[in-house]
Amino acid sequence: MYDLPQFDSKKIKDITSKVLRNKTFKIGLASMVFFTVLVFYVGMFSTDIFRTQINGVIGRIQQNFLPLPIQDQPIISNILKSSEEKYVSPISHEQAIINSVREASPSVVSIVISKNLPVYQQQFINPFGDNSPFGLLVPEQVQKGTKYQEVGAGSGFIVSEDGLVLTNKHVVSDKTADYTVITNDGKKYNAKVLALDPVQDLAIIKIQTNLAVSEKTETFPAIKIGDSNSIQIGQTAIAIGNALGQFSNTVSVGVVSGLGRTVSASGSGGFSETLEGIIQTDAAINPGNSGGPLINLQGEVIGINTAMADGGQSIGFAIPINIAKKDIRQIISTNKIVYPFLGVRYLLVDDAVKTKYSLSVDYGALVLRGANGEAAVTAGSAAEKAGIKEKDVVLEINGEKITKDNSMQNIIAKYNPGDNVALKVLRSGKEITIGVVLGERS
Repeated sequence: MYDLPQFDSKKIKDITSKVLRNKTFKIGLASMVFFTVLVFYVGMFSTDIFRTQINGVIGRIQQNFLPLPIQDQPIISNILKSSEEKYVSPISHEQAIINSVREASPSVVSIVISKNLPVYQQQFINPFGDNSPFGLLVPEQVQKGTKYQEVGAGSGFIVSEDGLVLTNKHVVSDKTADYTVITNDGKKYNAKVLALDPVQDLAIIKIQTNLAVSEKTETFPAIKIGDSNSIQIGQTAIAIGNALGQFSNTVSVGVVSGLGRTVSASGSGGFSETLEGIIQTDAAINPGNSGGPLINLQGEVIGINTAMADGGQSIGFAIPINIAKKDIRQIISTNKIVYPFLGVRYLLVDDAVKTKYSLSVDYGALVLRGANGEAAVTAGSAAEKAGIKEKDVVLEINGEKITKDNSMQNIIAKYNPGDNVALKVLRSGKEITIGVVLGERS
């Protein structure tokens, strides 16, 4: 049998007194009381009430008990803070989308295309003539006048308070059609096509106000213009437009999926165009969205929705807004859109082209005839005047190298008609420099 130690009450009192005077014990006791009360309130109240009550409990503990050491105080606040951050973060992103759409939507318009179309009626006629003894009748479509009707729809967005609207060229390219702009608040206006971009799938139209000349000028909400050079892959992208020509100001959300794409776009009426430096997005772009804005979370337009991949899913394309800025400035200052024009057909050189044509370089633009025999150098163009020849390889323009990622078209677009540029050209194995005065393409 073990002997129990003798109970010394005086010694116990001394030890207890020392413990109570110990600062660490006081801290532990205060913490224990706090968390006991904390557990009680968790069981008694819902989450919202709990947050309110726990703040009061913390205050009472801090007033009636010894305060926690400074280095331990953030622990409690961090517990609550981390919980709130996990909850608030996704709501913040959602709210940013709501805010940007709310800000941009008043500037987005639907564009309705209308024209006179022939009306056909089926009739039965005798192919051998009305006086024929044969009673054979066959059906035939016969035109019975014309009917003015809607034939298509697209989107656009207002870029100036006086009613300039930016859209796609393929939306307003029919010269025999009339165009009506429907604003976000349902008002309808006739629209006049001011200019079609000769290179990009862009156009600018002007809202024709219904006010008399003597009345005050009507103003429109212009969208905020962003900077497409600052776009990053993965950032949120929001497309707004007249989806399917039926659902105006439809919103779809995605991300920027790629940058600097080159696509060959085609549409009804034989429209076909190669677009370079294009934004790719997985935000849904449907027929009717053409010409509508692609915006960021600040409500700024960063692109003009222009095409979708046929046969693909969530693969859409938009023209960077920085390309359109030049068009807007030119319309405001000169009422037309012009581009510098060199006047050559070319094939960008890569390893495959280098091998096929036995070239000594793997970059540049090889001047060649078109697939259907079109001239390599346009008659009367700046290139012809400067002496550019078929099978020349233009390597650089003003010291800027021509590559697959930086085409001749992109480089020339940086200049204006009438500018002098120096071309570094490879001809018959020798490099020469040729000066060119750029022409005008409108």
